[in-house]
Amino acid sequence: MQWVKVLGGVVGAAALLGLGIIVGHFAIPKGADSPAPSASASQDLDLEILKTVIEQLDANRIRENLRELSKEPHLATSPRDEALVQLLLQRWQDPESGLDSARTTEYEVLLSFPSEEQPNRVDVVNSTGAILFSCRHSEENLTGEQGGPNVVPPYAAYAPPGTPQGPLVYANQGSEEDFKELQNKGVKLQDSIVLTRYGGVGRGAKAVNAAKYGVIGVLVYTDPKDINDGKSLPNETFPHSWCLPPSGVERGSYFEYFGDPLTPYLPATPSSFRLNSDNASGFPPIPIQPIGFKDAQVLLCNLGGNLAPADWQGGLGCDYNLGPGFRSNGTFPEDRFSCILKGEWAVPRLMFPSSQVNVSVHNRLELRNSSNVLGIIRGAVEPDRYVLYGNHRDSWVHGAVDPSTGTAVLLELSRVLGTLLKKGTWRPRRSIVFASWGAEEFGLIGSTEFTEEFFSKLQERAVAYINVDISVFANATLRVQGTPPIQSVVFSAAKQVERGRAGSGVGDLSGVGLHGISAPGSSGLSIYDNWIRYYNRSSSVYGLVPSVGTLGAGSDYAPFIHFLGISSMDIAYTYDRSKTSARIYPTYHTAFDTFDYVNKFLDPGFTSHQAVARTAGSVLLQLSDSLFLPLNVSDYSETLRSFLQAAENLRVPLEQHSISLGPLVTAVEKFEGAATSLNQRIATLQKGTSDPLQVRIINDQLMLLERTFLNSQAFPEERYYSHVLWAPRTGSVATFPGLSNAYSQAESTGHEPAAWAEVQRQLSIVVAALEGAAATLRPVADL
Repeated sequence: MQWVKVLGGVVGAAALLGLGIIVGHFAIPKGADSPAPSASASQDLDLEILKTVIEQLDANRIRENLRELSKEPHLATSPRDEALVQLLLQRWQDPESGLDSARTTEYEVLLSFPSEEQPNRVDVVNSTGAILFSCRHSEENLTGEQGGPNVVPPYAAYAPPGTPQGPLVYANQGSEEDFKELQNKGVKLQDSIVLTRYGGVGRGAKAVNAAKYGVIGVLVYTDPKDINDGKSLPNETFPHSWCLPPSGVERGSYFEYFGDPLTPYLPATPSSFRLNSDNASGFPPIPIQPIGFKDAQVLLCNLGGNLAPADWQGGLGCDYNLGPGFRSNGTFPEDRFSCILKGEWAVPRLMFPSSQVNVSVHNRLELRNSSNVLGIIRGAVEPDRYVLYGNHRDSWVHGAVDPSTGTAVLLELSRVLGTLLKKGTWRPRRSIVFASWGAEEFGLIGSTEFTEEFFSKLQERAVAYINVDISVFANATLRVQGTPPIQSVVFSAAKQVERGRAGSGVGDLSGVGLHGISAPGSSGLSIYDNWIRYYNRSSSVYGLVPSVGTLGAGSDYAPFIHFLGISSMDIAYTYDRSKTSARIYPTYHTAFDTFDYVNKFLDPGFTSHQAVARTAGSVLLQLSDSLFLPLNVSDYSETLRSFLQAAENLRVPLEQHSISLGPLVTAVEKFEGAATSLNQRIATLQKGTSDPLQVRIINDQLMLLERTFLNSQAFPEERYYSHVLWAPRTGSVATFPGLSNAYSQAESTGHEPAAWAEVQRQLSIVVAALEGAAATLRPVADL
């Protein structure tokens, strides 16, 4: 892919910056508009421009963006998905409000779809094969939007085809511990079908864990206890409230990794080597199918066997038994092809203990062309430094919340910045890259392929990645996840922004089991002040501050932080967790995630969307326009100290195996000293006339810090994970993940020398990373 051709004139720009500045692909071509006055080499962020951007972000425009984006289902690579590609191109090429350039890139990727000719089925059959009960093939058409021809029926993407049949067993959330519990209780799992509920472990892990115990098929449902605060009746759920209706089914990808399944570590371009799909890893080992909770109620409330443990019980209005098989006195509804029961069951069908569940899955794998859309604003002073802002475009059905709330904000923010750009009143110091990722729902595919194709360029030049996937889960407060250096810039942005005055119904979701806060608008609270009321922590450095979560692999930030080591963040508005136990907004990945759902229940005034746009916009401008990058590397010290403190609890058993924590203590101290010294040098430069070359050197140190924590050999069993601070932690000790995982494994094996050698190796990896980080922060002449 070529982004923007480098044309003449870059020598003068380089001279302006000082010796040694490297010019990248986003250099301003000859004939481009002259940089605005704010673009001089020594100029800092223009606060008037920032104020203008914040004021011009319009809640009504965001609402209309969302209406357009979500009016039809747009599954990845579908005709509507491709139509949205053209919509983005049209907006970003608009002569009045467009960007410098916009283009698409295509990748040929492996996706998974249900068969149109053979719908997936879940049936209960008797010993003769007669069907006693069938789950719904689609969700109930409650608002006229769930029955359209482009609504993909519920399925588990990448689940293999098959028609397993066996006695039913309830396995709670399908974790390794859940299956061990069943085994310890003597429940026969071999050749069974298990019913699990969402949560606890990832989707695909449920099938992986089940297969280890001889299970041949898996069903998954969303329990109303986990998503609806126990509400399950039709008049308590959508469209009467925000709660998931009884027929609602969460779709999703069950692929274990992220990126295209056939081209790991390579971009899915025509020249790349592809694995044979039969040999590719990461697919579920056995068929799996999601169902609605009314279906699950019919199955689960008729199960025989012993009573399930108390913490396995849910909100379906009956005792959950373990199975295997059904009770002899159970009954199925006469309407066996529907799990939405209207009134009394008519002529119930008797259940037989010998009845079994048949799961028929007919999914197919297909190579499809999926598009990313890139919109570019070239930097005036440092065009080879990129601030990336991304959001995925595809959805499982209408996708109003996920991801169109994020895309609606993306379009409004790019409109405001594009308008200033076209008027010639502003051009950022650094280049801005807006991205609309394709096929995220199948496993972060578009963003991962992008990072694979431009691995070296991005590692050398990317300043930070801002992710706004779902911008509004609900309207109570800001929620931010990110690496420690981004904390200060997000706090600064949140302090600058007040939420717009709430309209009718905004902030009062009592009808849906939530009570949001309208105070940010009506009482003048800043986003920051409102945020700290909901989620806060006590910092040894700053006192009481809002909590910033860590980054896992739930959205497109994952390849940027785990694979490339680029400082990343995810920004959204969310609900008050003291008022609901919902693990996510209830209609997640269902056909009920529609525009009216957002407009009526989540953010009626669209002030939360506006708040996210303003906060993310402020972060974007600070990162692209500030003379010194607003990344506070000292904020890593608190994280490192907390990890070190947890590791200190292991000192005695480690010393028993001749493993010393001394080098780790010293490495943390070296990092703290180097970070403090760098901050002092920045403060000194800020007081005087800043030498452009010295500014560039400092900014490179700030930008490259995150890369120093990468080690491609640290986690060979974890695809794409190489960040030694944020890799998945399976160990029970809240310290550096590699050390924690290795220690827990060694403890479980007793005195196995190889296991304790791995503990030593992981400790050495962390020490080397910290010493490398400290070296990166020290003055560049100190070799």
